[in-house]
Amino acid sequence: MSSSDIRRKATAALALTLLIPTLASCGGESADSSKGQVYYINSKPEVASIWKKVASEYTKETGVEVTVQTAAAGTLDQTMASELAKSEAPTMFTLNGYDSYSKYKQYLADVSDSAVYKLLNNEGKAYSFTEGTKAYSVPFAAEWYGMIYNKAILAKYISKDYAVIKSVDEIKNFDVFKQVCDSIQAHKSDLGLDGAISNAGMDASDTYRFTSHLARIPLFYEYKDANTTFMPKIKGTYMEQFKNIWDLYLTDSTTQHSLLSSKTYEDTTSEFATGKVAFYQNGTWSYTQIQGNAVKDSDLGMLPIYIGAKDESSYGPASIYDASWAINKNSSEQDQKATLDFMKWLVSSKEGKQALTTDMGFSAPFTSMDVNAKSDNPLVTAALEYKKDKIPFVQSFALPSGQWQSDLSNALLNYTQSGGSWSAVKTAYVKNWATEWKSVKDTSGVLPEAGTFKDTTD
Repeated sequence: MSSSDIRRKATAALALTLLIPTLASCGGESADSSKGQVYYINSKPEVASIWKKVASEYTKETGVEVTVQTAAAGTLDQTMASELAKSEAPTMFTLNGYDSYSKYKQYLADVSDSAVYKLLNNEGKAYSFTEGTKAYSVPFAAEWYGMIYNKAILAKYISKDYAVIKSVDEIKNFDVFKQVCDSIQAHKSDLGLDGAISNAGMDASDTYRFTSHLARIPLFYEYKDANTTFMPKIKGTYMEQFKNIWDLYLTDSTTQHSLLSSKTYEDTTSEFATGKVAFYQNGTWSYTQIQGNAVKDSDLGMLPIYIGAKDESSYGPASIYDASWAINKNSSEQDQKATLDFMKWLVSSKEGKQALTTDMGFSAPFTSMDVNAKSDNPLVTAALEYKKDKIPFVQSFALPSGQWQSDLSNALLNYTQSGGSWSAVKTAYVKNWATEWKSVKDTSGVLPEAGTFKDTTD
């Protein structure tokens, strides 16, 4: 499939998303109002039709009316503000990260004593939004990101006499990763490639890969050194290591620095999907854009993102939980109970588990899930190989705000295209960190609770 074909595919998918009905209600004669009701705000348009089917099945089985409203991409906050103001407000909704949690904390019920919360595995509980003994969210989608690679390309490279490694297993730190990338870049013509790494696109569609994901790698190691899970002020201890990987993205990719501001998510994904590069920094969710192109499922692998931090060879890819369920504490007790029962059904019944894992493609962090079930997503399988080997994941700790990410993106773009200094990137990362967390505290009155750092393989 060509690059233009992939763009048409993405455009068509967006068009379909926009055509999905935003409201799916299953009631009528099969619903029993005495049993309470469920009204869920879903933040993932790509699975809206599946939620409609789930709602119908649950109502038919239990008699409880389930209504699902799906927010169009980028409109969750507007949808939430509108619906929460109504007398028939949502009983259940999605929180997307700490920023979302702080905005809606006043509506959140404590779910720590609920059956669905108790079914979370250790990693799922670690990513729940908590204060003291109270828990306010139920993470339902575990995802991973790292350095996705094409096994076939690396096998071809390793067969060459100029290869600096004899096995992918030798890539255990930044120094070796850089040597491999430099070598592939130097011999890209012989390998039939456009570059070692896909371009670091700075179009708004692509910057989340760096400001939301890559930026969390140095943060993880700084928190590890401090033995904590949160700090409202940071030092930027690993900013030089951040620079290491960013500079490598610039020197060993497909695109001149001056052109990166116009490079989109579709552009960089296309480079990898069509076999033009060996490496691509992204997560398990990108499989749907990669599949059906030049890279076979069996050729997809995932390395950790190495930056040159100490002890980095001991860690796998990064785990992330940016989607959690929450209960509206202002709903009636009857509706809250009905909603919690629905959540439990989703993660414990055969039909619910199939909807979440097989149909929606999530890796759901619950002890009720079949740990031996093999995912249809080869990137999930690749990430979970580290878990099987008892290698802990890099954890994705909370970021303060979208503004922090936007400022960091601007600083990276200025450094990349205009010859700006790396010190400005460090300022955006470190100084703005303190500024934005202070703003969160002033606005919402809450900050993430700092705990003792603990590695996790769950």
